[in-house]
Amino acid sequence: MDHDEAIELQRRGLDAFLRLIATAAEGSRLAEYPGVVAALVPASPRRSFPNSVVYRSAEELAAALDPLAAEYRHAGVGAWTVWVPEGDRTAVRLLEAAGHRLDAAPAAMAIELSDLPDPDPADLDWDAGATADEIGRINDLAYGYDQGFAAAFTRVSDPALHAYRARVDGETVSVAGVLDVDDDALLTFVATDPAHRGRGLARLLSHVGVAEARDRGRITSSLQASPLGRPVYERLGYQAFGTIQMWERRGLK
Repeated sequence: MDHDEAIELQRRGLDAFLRLIATAAEGSRLAEYPGVVAALVPASPRRSFPNSVVYRSAEELAAALDPLAAEYRHAGVGAWTVWVPEGDRTAVRLLEAAGHRLDAAPAAMAIELSDLPDPDPADLDWDAGATADEIGRINDLAYGYDQGFAAAFTRVSDPALHAYRARVDGETVSVAGVLDVDDDALLTFVATDPAHRGRGLARLLSHVGVAEARDRGRITSSLQASPLGRPVYERLGYQAFGTIQMWERRGLK
């Protein structure tokens, strides 16, 4: 897999993720312009992660940026972000001029699933029955949000999402989602209750989920990794292909 192929996986995966998020809570919707897709999630107006935009070219983003700002403003959303592949300087200049600021730069990671070793979950207590409530609650705990994920994700609305959970003493403490996108498996919603970190739960659960995606015929897997998560995925064999930046805009003006 080369860099361009990996970045294309990122774009396709984020496009599918935004379409999922746009149907996962009351009042959420999708906005589409030529080459541009955006999720609007009024239930989580202060969190830019669910209120996200992905685009095909800087020129198409330029044409959609002002209409998107108006849509987010009318929806009462005060924070939204545009995902920008590292190196797209034209898009960066455009976003800086429009008032966006660099908020984060997750690693753009991917793996050929033929290179994924078989998982060994040992005594992990897991299944593929995670609920939307569990996914939202655990992600909010992990990221320190107040009703950010939980407000944005109130129902599992797409059968392409396979939702995993791990339990300790019968309580769900770690979750992961695998979203089938054509031949790729997008790994997302990976989180562990901070009180249960250090046990490798997220790594084991992610490994099981992605291995099942391989069994379903997926060929690759992609994800966006935080600095905390990157070493976890590298242990599974994922490779970083630069970063995919999050350019955030705050305020309703």
